[in-house]
Amino acid sequence: MANPDHYIFGIHAVLEAVEAGKDVDKVLVKRGAGSDLLKKLLATLRRLEIPVQQVPVEKLNRVTQKNHQGVIAFLSEISYVDITSLLPTVFESGEDPLILLLDGVSDVRNFGAIARSAECAGVHAIVIPSSGSAAINADSIKTSAGALHRIPVCRQRDLYAAAKFLQESGVRLIAANEKATDLIHQTDMTGPVCIIMGGEEKGISHELLRRVDALVSIPMKGTIASLNVSVAAGIMLFEVLRQRG
Repeated sequence: MANPDHYIFGIHAVLEAVEAGKDVDKVLVKRGAGSDLLKKLLATLRRLEIPVQQVPVEKLNRVTQKNHQGVIAFLSEISYVDITSLLPTVFESGEDPLILLLDGVSDVRNFGAIARSAECAGVHAIVIPSSGSAAINADSIKTSAGALHRIPVCRQRDLYAAAKFLQESGVRLIAANEKATDLIHQTDMTGPVCIIMGGEEKGISHELLRRVDALVSIPMKGTIASLNVSVAAGIMLFEVLRQRG
């Protein structure tokens, strides 16, 4: 069973928690449940962009045998930040924003390693989707060497909208893709920049790729077609640092 300090259960308790502003990683809801109060909870979760999973009651019972009423919320290990609130503060500080957007990086240890590199590179925020991303849990925090407690993480329901906001705010979108013809050291990465990395299986979505300002690749000499995403992210971020001097 899960650590009871890391979750709350019951429709009223979960609704009160999210309305009070507690950071929730995800909510499990019994498949087929549909009371009026549950509908209110689900509407609130959608508004707050908190991920919801419809699951069999057996999965809920494995978490706790207590009266969960078909709802269990897992509390976040960190507090999330909204990119629309964070970005203006970076500009106001006089720094050029360096943002890292991860489109579906699902492996916990990859995510932790990326966060560690991002913190070392001075990244101002990591942007992730509300669903389809690695869980920020004890494993990812340990792999990040605690970086996930130091670097803001922005969980956004619509990555395309977040990318559009960044672009319209003067941040250039630079995506890594092994098929790109422009190499990273041949591409201007100075000024406000958002580096976009794709997930382990699907890579960057076509929708996001159509939005980017530059598509770049990392030069390689070996026969293996691509790098691990955590290694590639580190190379991209430190190329930004090299160019900024």
